Amino acid sequence: MPLRVNGGRRVQGESQNILVATFMQHRDALARFLAIRCGTDSAEDLTQELWIKVQQVRTDVDVPLAYLYQMAHRLVLDTRRGASRGRDREQDWSFTQGITEAVEAPMAERALLAREHLQQIEQTLAEVGSRAMRIFTRYRVDGIEQRRIAEEMGISISTVEKDLRRSYAALARLRDDGDAV
Repeated sequence: MPLRVNGGRRVQGESQNILVATFMQHRDALARFLAIRCGTDSAEDLTQELWIKVQQVRTDVDVPLAYLYQMAHRLVLDTRRGASRGRDREQDWSFTQGITEAVEAPMAERALLAREHLQQIEQTLAEVGSRAMRIFTRYRVDGIEQRRIAEEMGISISTVEKDLRRSYAALARLRDDGDAV
């Protein structure tokens, strides 16, 4: 949308009017742009902040839509920097207060839970039988075709399928018991 000129010069305030009109016309697209980059929770707040910034622009703008997207992009960067600085401040404060385990605990706890969960899965598959466990591992972990597994083990494809069904059923029971697989 080019600016209208008066004798080769821009009309005072017309750039602002065009920028506001362009914002209003493309508001939904700008909100989607912000939502994709910052999440839908903060997109409306950022769109409102962008609107306030648009009303404060006092310079001539040659390509209003590109200018708006550039403003939105800078707003996203500012928001991310602010969030990062906030996390850094919180981490620094925790460290000075001797609360280092608060930062490390979630990661260590997740690793411990994952190891325990893996042990439960291995135990469940072992209860089904060593052959079924080996078939399950070859098929699901190694990505080997059922036909090839049957050839390697000297059994029929239907036996491979039956052992896989037994393994899946055991894992489903484990999941249903509350130990989510």
